[in-house]
Amino acid sequence: MYSILVIDDHPLIRRGIKALAMMDDAFELIAEADNGPDGIELARSLQPDIILLDFNMEKMNGLETLEAIKKTDINSRIIILSVSDNEKNIVSTLRAGADGYLLKDMEPEDMLDRLHQVVNGHIVLSEKVSELIVRGLHHESTEKAREQEKLTNREEEILFLIAKGKSNKVIARELGIVEATVKVHVKHLLKKLNLRSRVEAAVWVVEQQK
Repeated sequence: MYSILVIDDHPLIRRGIKALAMMDDAFELIAEADNGPDGIELARSLQPDIILLDFNMEKMNGLETLEAIKKTDINSRIIILSVSDNEKNIVSTLRAGADGYLLKDMEPEDMLDRLHQVVNGHIVLSEKVSELIVRGLHHESTEKAREQEKLTNREEEILFLIAKGKSNKVIARELGIVEATVKVHVKHLLKKLNLRSRVEAAVWVVEQQK
């Protein structure tokens, strides 16, 4: 069973997540917080498998909370929940290390499906969010000059797996190498392609296939 912590300042959303978790024996809501600071403390003490994090909170917004969590030893998979499909918000949270960005108007069955995907090492996005990321980062990517240095076969393999939303841990397992080696390859391929993040790498692959 995978444990869930929800950080959201709307009681109705927290109750909805609790009801959602009860629909699937694979998940259990173990705690909830209505603000970022309390949520961070709960995450530190409980080390949940998944953190569902609201983007629009007054005391400490989702991006600030995410960045604070990433500075700790918390290893939870973090999914941003939001009513906003603002491209800037989506890209900024993914660059900050979020494992997904889901819109709150998703169907319950689709949300559960994304939760199963994230615990298996995938980056999870609402369908509309995926389209916005490609559109938003495409504008940036077309303004950059890509180096022509050829990627190694291993780097190409890893780039393809990144584009499928897989984490370093999952990539290492699939390729039979250690995670530290994957991190080195990712660093090198991003430098060669003049990219700043895994998200940009994934979008770049999509653009090259058009």
